[in-house]
Amino acid sequence: MVALGTHNGTLHILDFQGNQVKEIAAHTATINDISFDADGEYIGSCSDDGTVAINSLFTDEKLKFEYHRPMKAIALDPNYARNYRRFATGGLAGQVLVLTKKSWGGYHKKVLRDGEGPIHSMKWRADLLAWANDAGVKVHDMRTDKGIAFIERPKGIHRPEFLLPHLVWQDDTVLVVGWGTSVKIAAIRTDLSQGLNGLQRTITTASSEKYVDIVGSFQTGYHISGVAPFGDLLVVLAYIPDEDEKEKTFSTSVTSRQGTAQRPEIHLVSWKNDELTTDALPIHGYEHYKAKDYALAHAPFSGSSNAGGQWAAGDEPLYYIVSPKDIVVAKPRDAEDHIAWLLQHGCHEKALAAVEAGQGRTELLDEVGSRYLDHLIIERKYAEAAQRCPKLLRGSPSAWERWVFHFAHLRQLPVLVPYIPTENPQLSDTAYEVALVALTTNPSFHELLLTTIKNWPPTLYSASPVISAIEPQLNSSSMADSLKESLAELYVINGQYEKALSLYAELLKPEVFEFIEKYNLHDAIHDKIVNLMIVDNKRTVHLLIQHRDIIPPYEVVEQLLHTSKKCDKRYLLHLYLHALFEIDIHAGKDFHDMQVELYADYETRMLLPFLRTSQHYRLDKAYEIFAQKELVREQVFVLGRMGNAKEALSTIINKLEDMQEAVEFVTEQHDDELWEELIRQCLQKPEMVGNLLEHTVGNLDPLYIVSLVPDGLEIPRLRDRLVKIVTDYRTETSLRNGCNDILKADCVNLLVKYYHEARRGVYMVSMDEEVHGNRADDGSSRGHERSSSVRALDIKSRTRCGARCCLCFDPLPIQDISVIVFYCCHAYHLSCLEGGLDSMRSNSGQDSDGGMDDEDGSPSGQSRMRCVLCTTAAS
Repeated sequence: MVALGTHNGTLHILDFQGNQVKEIAAHTATINDISFDADGEYIGSCSDDGTVAINSLFTDEKLKFEYHRPMKAIALDPNYARNYRRFATGGLAGQVLVLTKKSWGGYHKKVLRDGEGPIHSMKWRADLLAWANDAGVKVHDMRTDKGIAFIERPKGIHRPEFLLPHLVWQDDTVLVVGWGTSVKIAAIRTDLSQGLNGLQRTITTASSEKYVDIVGSFQTGYHISGVAPFGDLLVVLAYIPDEDEKEKTFSTSVTSRQGTAQRPEIHLVSWKNDELTTDALPIHGYEHYKAKDYALAHAPFSGSSNAGGQWAAGDEPLYYIVSPKDIVVAKPRDAEDHIAWLLQHGCHEKALAAVEAGQGRTELLDEVGSRYLDHLIIERKYAEAAQRCPKLLRGSPSAWERWVFHFAHLRQLPVLVPYIPTENPQLSDTAYEVALVALTTNPSFHELLLTTIKNWPPTLYSASPVISAIEPQLNSSSMADSLKESLAELYVINGQYEKALSLYAELLKPEVFEFIEKYNLHDAIHDKIVNLMIVDNKRTVHLLIQHRDIIPPYEVVEQLLHTSKKCDKRYLLHLYLHALFEIDIHAGKDFHDMQVELYADYETRMLLPFLRTSQHYRLDKAYEIFAQKELVREQVFVLGRMGNAKEALSTIINKLEDMQEAVEFVTEQHDDELWEELIRQCLQKPEMVGNLLEHTVGNLDPLYIVSLVPDGLEIPRLRDRLVKIVTDYRTETSLRNGCNDILKADCVNLLVKYYHEARRGVYMVSMDEEVHGNRADDGSSRGHERSSSVRALDIKSRTRCGARCCLCFDPLPIQDISVIVFYCCHAYHLSCLEGGLDSMRSNSGQDSDGGMDDEDGSPSGQSRMRCVLCTTAAS
């Protein structure tokens, strides 16, 4: 709020718009000074009537102090309400008084200074009290109760009462003094601070000594009627004197009636007196006023709780220029004025920053953004304009589309494409299509086109217009791979998968295999086999083998043999035919001759398995290939297949010198003459004779070989080899004897088992019992062994063909009588057999079984039935 003191001693409390809130009749004469506490709850005033009054703005609390001399200055403690109602005052008596309320009532008065002339001004900030008298400005530390600074009065001021000093705290550590034509900025520091330009503005400890540095000082060409902070700058109320007035001695305080004074001015200056702006004020009656008739106050005032006494963004300070008749309110231009000024002077980026910082209405962003983009377009800064679009156009689809088409009209749309939104907002499909088509026109944009197609959702646009723009370039030799891949992506979006596959294969893309599987395009790879092989031969071979019914082997071989592409086509052909042979040995039989040569070139270890398995290659051609490449074992195999066993054996002995392989070869041939040939050829080489002796066990008689050795032939290590032969022979003999014993034991066990099986009978029920049994007990028949059931059916079929009971000689196939059949082919009626066995037991007096074991699962009593004829004969 604003407080005004009048010449009649009345305080008027106004709001910032000038509306009166409260009126206080505090004094009876002119009010000289007013002071608020930091919370704005109390207001203090002093008057020429010698009184000091302190009033609460929200309660009825009032204090009044009377002195015998006019009081010119007052300063409330910023924490007045919480700090014992402390305040300072002074006047023409020249005393600086500090009054503090006592706890038991009344006030304690303390004189800080005396005898240095009238007190003209006084300001209190935190723990620092500054006042000005005729000598100068003094700063007192109220916490330590010590004076810490004295700033001498500027020279040339003979009557301070006519050019009053103006004190203002910029923050807790910076005091600005404006007096006459001089401005000084004093910085308070502790002994721990840096001081001067690097000063710290926060007093760190209570016990630290404080010092004052003059960090700024300058002279003006006008008289100072007031000073106030404006951020890091100063607002100075200037009174412009005439030339005569500068030399004139102030002898009266009466307002001039000559009417020659100039308008007062507001100057915005730096600490180095760099003027940023100057404005003349429209004050009524300014012609008659002197410098002391003006005053400058500001809000937030220096005693406010705002940090540093400076205004934050959005909280503009108000400056009140007070004259005897008028009060002019000045404030910084608002954000919209500032933005308009920036735009007018071409500072679009600063204007945008101001809007983004929250200055001005949100709607200004659209206007500022549009004007900023227009400015960049005029300056041909298309890339920068495109980069700014997301921030300037925000979520307006209409604004985005307008600028998309504007960039397209300027042929600069490619620079905007990376910034075009795909959601929030989503534009029309036409806008996206125009953007993509614009990227097809120049090879330098093709990479961006591919990236854009991959990043943009395909639902945003139709692929057909873009495809139509690219396809005319398809047959051009200069068509970039990125454009081909872009076209392939568009084909996929448009559902033209086979066309996309052709491009992916041409571009040798590794993901082509997943693409084939995903869209089941196996029928479409007929003419792309070579390209797929180049991309990944293993996956291609697997694909071709799995779908050999669709892509026959002859087609694959034909393409690989006649391709003009740079690749090892024979190796690729080998991989395919080898994989095909492993899956189906007959699938590629027409190419087995070729495969022999391919194996010889690339994978000789697979030759012998192939030669042994395949029957579809020419032996003479294969032998010729092996001879050229000196593949001896393969030559031996082919010679053996061709019937040239002796030549094959000679090759093994003379070239391989591998006796074990020679013995294996001869063994496989099953030809006794070949053994003789082996011995004959070995006798020509003593070392070979020794090797042959080592491999004779189980194949040849060593004595026979030794008998053929010519006299005097020296065989290396003969003694050791003979010892080994004897040892191996003994081992072989022992193994054979052991095997014979095992075979004999097995034969005996099997004969015993057969004997027991043969003694058992097979019970065959009558027709009626069989039908009844199937209905009543289908589980009992499952208890028989399957082998016994099969034999029973066989015997049953034979006995029904006219066989007779061996006891009664009646035919067996009688409908109501059960039959017992033995494996000795004797058959009995059940009743006849039971009678015969009973007769035998009665005659012998004991069971004819003799305790034979029962291993059958036949019905009770039948397990001990034996063939009467065979048992009688055996006994």
